Amino acid sequence: MTEELRKLQAASGAVFADLDSEIQVPLSYGNDPEAIASAYQAVALCDRSDWGLIQVSGGDRLRFLHNQSTNEFQKLQPGQGCDTVFVTSTARTIDLATAYMTEDATLLLVSPSRRQRIIEWLDRYLFPADRVELQDITASMATFSLIGPGSLALLAPWGVAGDWPHASHQLLTLGEIQVRVAVGSGLALPGYTLICDRHDAASLWNMLTDGGAVPLGTQGWEQLRIQQGRPAPDCELTEDYNPLEAGLWHNISFEKGCYIGQETIARLNTYKGVKVQLWGVKLNAPASPGTVVTMGEEKVGTLTSYTDSPEGPFGLAYIRTKAGGAGLQVQVGETTGEIVDIPFVTRGYLG
Repeated sequence: MTEELRKLQAASGAVFADLDSEIQVPLSYGNDPEAIASAYQAVALCDRSDWGLIQVSGGDRLRFLHNQSTNEFQKLQPGQGCDTVFVTSTARTIDLATAYMTEDATLLLVSPSRRQRIIEWLDRYLFPADRVELQDITASMATFSLIGPGSLALLAPWGVAGDWPHASHQLLTLGEIQVRVAVGSGLALPGYTLICDRHDAASLWNMLTDGGAVPLGTQGWEQLRIQQGRPAPDCELTEDYNPLEAGLWHNISFEKGCYIGQETIARLNTYKGVKVQLWGVKLNAPASPGTVVTMGEEKVGTLTSYTDSPEGPFGLAYIRTKAGGAGLQVQVGETTGEIVDIPFVTRGYLG
């Protein structure tokens, strides 16, 4: 983050977490309810510059990434992209990432807490003959997300169209700033992700807020993430769960060739072996992540994330598939709750 951007955000009421990090983004602007409402009804703006941005270049980059994660890479052309999951050899989840193909590189947007691990994970599978180079460019770039139905109207004057597929992107000039504009807010809400040189970050932030975008801090993002059901590292994405259990079916290619974790995922799909699934939980009182979810005397799941929402206490939980799904009445520690669907996830068996 540049000092200029930090001053702009502070002038809007930003409070920064006291983190030992080279990249700090606002925790809150003191407007969480307004900003979250804007994400659903208008347009919110979230600084995601703390998310890792890894540049993968070299002539073998698509083949290499194709072999390292769950989605199809080798058919993608410059200007296209996809969400993909990095998993261990036993298909346990490491991170959900978004990949953007350019003419000479692939950009990977990864979770803040997984930046170093993904770099090390990819480097581990590089062989001397591979024409692949990895570079962490996080600190030299800025990443913002516009979230909400008003996002397109804000960007339309710069030539952004409403019929671009998910994760497709173009390098556009907004004012005098070169910005990579990609479809997708990072949530199951309409929006765009914008990537620019960090030295242009303050000017771009100004343009977007002048256009009506309401600043949203990471605290608000976390509430939206949980309400939407996007699984996160150290919560839902851990080595206890696989991407099918996390509801990331739409980020997995079942037709592509071999990749790390592929045998386990294919077997789970073929033999319908998904034993737990990620759901939302409407709670009647607050509860802590890690709390056991029960029906009668039987344990049926575990709460993984919690937030206070305008509609009341809400959480995410892995629930045993055989126990049921939406509409299920459960006990979560000392309180009760109802299992509900969440828009980010997909579920079901293919083939």
